[in-house]
Amino acid sequence: MFEDLTFWRLVAIVVDITLVAFVIYKLIMVIRGTRAVQLVKGITVILTVWFLSGYFGLHTLQWLMQQAVIYGVLAIIIIFQPELRRALEHLGRGKLFQSSSTANAEEIEEMIEHLIKSTNYMGKRRIGALISIERETGMNDYIETGVKLNANLTTELMTNIFIPNAPLHDGAVVLQNGSIAAAGCYLPLSENPFISKELGTRHRAALGVSEVTDALTLVVSEETGAISMTKNGELHRNLDQDHLRKMLEKELMNKEEDKGTSRWQWGGRNNG
Repeated sequence: MFEDLTFWRLVAIVVDITLVAFVIYKLIMVIRGTRAVQLVKGITVILTVWFLSGYFGLHTLQWLMQQAVIYGVLAIIIIFQPELRRALEHLGRGKLFQSSSTANAEEIEEMIEHLIKSTNYMGKRRIGALISIERETGMNDYIETGVKLNANLTTELMTNIFIPNAPLHDGAVVLQNGSIAAAGCYLPLSENPFISKELGTRHRAALGVSEVTDALTLVVSEETGAISMTKNGELHRNLDQDHLRKMLEKELMNKEEDKGTSRWQWGGRNNG
């Protein structure tokens, strides 16, 4: 097959395939953590069923899947207009092909230190706070609901954001790549009927976002000053500084050490 191809033709084919793969990879990075991820999963299921129904001669099912594909294109454009707009904005700003941000273990440790100090300060003074840390699942949808800051994380800034009656004290702070991406963000409330009645909106929001993303979310109770953390739909309450530090280090630094790189890597489940 390949003996009839010239050397430069083979090079062109390899370059062509490589560029297409790179573009697809970058597009995945743009939509990661948004509703479009679920869209891609749904499309994959529909195409798989469509192929299998044709292969096994299930003509009615194949016709239904064909209609879903035909009319689904228009529905995708309407429903996922924000994601399409964001992708075009990235392309227009020349950010589509930029490398992802990185942070080393020292920067992660510094971030943890700021989080420990700020939550401890607010807990002693019963200042309510809600802080969500982005991990593998992106949180751009939630960042867009707040006020974008793109500011360096410091104890003083984090504390000032949640001071009562401050412009941004309502809502959540979202940390992205070790920085404060936005404040005053709205997080989805958990619909779990078994949540304790004594938990307020902040705890429900922290649980809600942990059910749909892999984010770590810290909560400082305005009523009691107690510090809690949610992950993977689990709520860990009444954490002291040492316990909170151990949990954050385990979740945020384990993969960093395992891979031995400076890229953000995040730990697995912690049942503690």
